[in-house]
Amino acid sequence: MRTILMTLSAEGKAGTMASAGSSPSAASRLGRQPSTSVAELSHAALQLFIERGFDQTTVDDIAAAVGIGRRTFFRYFPSKNDVPWGDFDSLIEDMRGYLAEQSDDIPLLEAIRSAVLHFNRFPPDELPYHRERMALLLNVPSLVAHSTLRYAAWRQAIAEFAAERLGVGSDELAPQAIGWAFLAVSLTAYEQWLRQDDAELSQLLDRAFLVLDRVFQHPGSDR
Repeated sequence: MRTILMTLSAEGKAGTMASAGSSPSAASRLGRQPSTSVAELSHAALQLFIERGFDQTTVDDIAAAVGIGRRTFFRYFPSKNDVPWGDFDSLIEDMRGYLAEQSDDIPLLEAIRSAVLHFNRFPPDELPYHRERMALLLNVPSLVAHSTLRYAAWRQAIAEFAAERLGVGSDELAPQAIGWAFLAVSLTAYEQWLRQDDAELSQLLDRAFLVLDRVFQHPGSDR
């Protein structure tokens, strides 16, 4: 998802990440911004995770890569485990805003499908790096465990939108089931994407949502 979901980071969409196959010296030749940003820190960390492994990379390693101190690192991220998620809270708010703009004439499931596709839309040159992020988030045990709260926040954004459309509380069965269903389908599409080097993420997500639509047996219906 556009950070998770799962991946990934708001800055990652707007900026260009150092090539996963380039060396740290090659990345440094691109120049460093006058001040550290979430994007710069996240990108440098990703490079180290690829080269050394997530568990083998320390907070000090990441901080040193961008020329900041350990204390400054924690002004950007609560922990190393949060780094692959980037500015996830901003992404969730962006998705909430997208959902809020959906016309009531658009069926519930179609509105959510469109929002999830929007959440996971990246420029072509960012997709290789997003793939690396998702490979970490879905396969590194410590990150998988850490993802619980992130996924819960993503699901809740979906559930609250569904609840408003359905006229029920967001903690009731129907909206919660819809949130879980869209998360499960999205993660399934991501797993397929990571297995297929030539696959297109948007197409896999779209195909997965068609399966979900059939399961609900009422394509385009709000109930």
